[in-house]
Amino acid sequence: MPSTILFDDPKIRIQLLPFTYTRPVAGIRCGIHTLAEKWADRCHSTVSFQTEAYLAIKYPENISGDNLYINGALCPDDHLTGIVKGLPHGNALVSGNGEIMAVRTHSTWKASDGTNGLSVVEYAEPFTMIRNVWDIFGQNGAQIKIDYERIASLRKSVGITDPFTHCYKPENVFVEEGAVIKASILNAENGPIYIGKNALIQEGSMIQGPFAIGENGVLAQGTKIRPNTTVGPSSKVGGEVSNCVVFGYSNKGHDGYLGNSVLGEWCNLGANTNNSNLKNDHTNVKLHSYATNMLADTGLLFCGLMMGDYSKAGISTMFNTGTIVGVSVNVFGAGFQNKHVPSFTWGGAAEGCMEYRFDKAVAVAKDTVSRRGVAFGQTEEDIMRVVFKNTRGQ
Repeated sequence: MPSTILFDDPKIRIQLLPFTYTRPVAGIRCGIHTLAEKWADRCHSTVSFQTEAYLAIKYPENISGDNLYINGALCPDDHLTGIVKGLPHGNALVSGNGEIMAVRTHSTWKASDGTNGLSVVEYAEPFTMIRNVWDIFGQNGAQIKIDYERIASLRKSVGITDPFTHCYKPENVFVEEGAVIKASILNAENGPIYIGKNALIQEGSMIQGPFAIGENGVLAQGTKIRPNTTVGPSSKVGGEVSNCVVFGYSNKGHDGYLGNSVLGEWCNLGANTNNSNLKNDHTNVKLHSYATNMLADTGLLFCGLMMGDYSKAGISTMFNTGTIVGVSVNVFGAGFQNKHVPSFTWGGAAEGCMEYRFDKAVAVAKDTVSRRGVAFGQTEEDIMRVVFKNTRGQ
């Protein structure tokens, strides 16, 4: 069995900032699982990563005499998986527009090498690639369905036992062991609903599929979940949420609206935090581009908030349509916030912003993580330090 290595396409990695400041591309969650988890399941093996040097200690690359490199932004399906796993040595699988999808070699290979010295095989079938941050929520509903079908084909749901929970199309609902659902409404008529191990759906929650909640996730009382939403493991969500992805270990526990948005890990939105996801003039949403340091046209009418790891918003914070918040930001105050809040920023548009002291940012991150019983060590601090240095003055 070859060593499966998920590589960061340099161009795509920049387009997926701020989320790829703190993880490889394949660490992004879309659907029920992260892209890395999808490939590990399909390849029946552990995966390693070819990523930025400062991330490599936490996400190492494990090579052997038989290496299968897979683009970390690629979402697997049955047909694509078969082609990738059967790729001969010395060959590169390439899309019609020249993107390298996979490489099979007896030796090491770097994404910067391109297809030099390799035989090129063109892949002409449709496929899904997470190229931009808005693809994360844009592809989420379809990915929930694909992930759900695979889970349901391999395991059996424990079912819903609560007599006060009403379910529309219960055959499209999968419940893992230990999950608790109380007096809620689950509507899986237009897409499946996945309830992870030991998840808690509290009283009065209303869920429309496609929807997924990961292990130990919580929906607070009266939560309204609209379609195409994922709540990652150990996250708590309340209020109204529509077409969003919460990576994991993040909280939006109170009332307030979040739509067409992505939250990284260890984020917190204060009570009554809201975001806009549609411009008043109904023109396309423009989003800050880390590649050009300018606004980029998403081509979308609906696009909300993209928030990097360890960032927090104070109570009643308002985010404008198409807002990017970087890593380890503490944003608060009256009025709409700036459409780009750089990493390690403290403050808000009305009160003014200053640089978040690194020692204070690390202390808060450590406390946030330790509250969940998760280790935050020197490796995590070193990653934050590099992000701090690389984003200073942006």
